[in-house]
Amino acid sequence: MLKVLFAGTPDVAVPALRQLAGDTEHFEVVAALTRPDAPKGRGRKLEPSPVKRAALELGIPVLESDPKEPTFVSELKASGAEAGAVVAYGNILRQNVLEALPMGWYNLHFSLLPQWRGAAPVQRAIWSGDTVTGATVFRLTRGMDTGPILAQSTCEIGAHETSGDVLAKLADDGSRLLAATLTAMASGEIVPQEQPQGAYEVASKIGHDDAHVRFDVPVFAADRQIRACTPEPGAWCTMHPQGGVAKADGTDDGEAFHILKARPADAADPQTPKDLKPGALAVSKKHVWVGTATTPIELETVKAQGKKAMRAADWARGARLGDGAFAD
Repeated sequence: MLKVLFAGTPDVAVPALRQLAGDTEHFEVVAALTRPDAPKGRGRKLEPSPVKRAALELGIPVLESDPKEPTFVSELKASGAEAGAVVAYGNILRQNVLEALPMGWYNLHFSLLPQWRGAAPVQRAIWSGDTVTGATVFRLTRGMDTGPILAQSTCEIGAHETSGDVLAKLADDGSRLLAATLTAMASGEIVPQEQPQGAYEVASKIGHDDAHVRFDVPVFAADRQIRACTPEPGAWCTMHPQGGVAKADGTDDGEAFHILKARPADAADPQTPKDLKPGALAVSKKHVWVGTATTPIELETVKAQGKKAMRAADWARGARLGDGAFAD
C-alpha cells in the first residue's frame, strides 16, 4: 500500500482526493495539503478550500503550512508519506520539498503536455479553438510542468462546452488516471518519458480584464472567449440599455453585465438579424443578439449587476431597452 500525501485546493482537485482515499487496497492518504482558509463573498468570511472540506469529511489530516517555511520538510517526513499527488494545489514546491518524499511528487495536469503548460490549460485550449485536450500525470521537477510523463488520456472539447464543463470531465477522468498511474508507478510498471523539446503554448492565468468580452471580432472568437472564461473568472461586458445616455453625474448608463451562456446565432434562421454592428443589441420575444464583426452572437443566460442569473430574453423584457442599446 502506497502512503500518499495529497496536495490540492479547488473543486477540480476533489475527485482525485476521493478516488485515492476510496482505494484502500492500494493507497493510504496520510494527509491533505491545501491553501489556508481564504475570505469569500461580500462578508469576506474565511472559508476552507474545497479540498480541506473533503479531507475533513473523509477523516484525513489537513496541512495548511506554507511549503516555503523551514519546518515544512520536517512536517512532510513526519507524515510518513512515500509519494505526493498534486492536483491544482496553487503553490510552487521548492527542490528541497520535491526531494523530501522518497518516491517523489506526481502532478495531474489538465492538458496534453507539453502543450499548455501553466495555470489555465483548459481555458487557453478553448480560447485557441482546440477540439481535443486531455490529462497528463507527470513527475514534478523544478521546471513549470516540464517533468517526465507517466500517462495521458484524451478528451474532446464539445462545440458549446465551457471551461467548467471540460474541467469537470477531466477532473473525473483524471482522478482514475492518477490512481492507476500511481499504482503502476509503485510497482515499477511505468517508465517515465521525458517531454519532447520545442516551443509550446503557455497557458497563462486568465484575469478579470482578460474576461472582458470583445464584440469587434468574428463571432467564433467572441464565443471562444466567453466559453473559456466561464465560470471563472466570468465573461463580462458593459451593458448600455439606453444607448449610453448621460446621467447627471456625467457618466452614462453603462453597468457591468455577466454573460453566463451564449452561442453563435444560426445565420440560416430568418429571425437572426442581418448587418448588426459590433456590440449593437437586437431583441425578439425569445432572443437577445449582440452584433460582432461577422454574424451575431445570441445571449442565452445572463446576470445583470445586482440581479440573479436569468434567461437573456427575460432580462431584456425587464431592462426596457432603448433605441441604440449596446454592449462593449
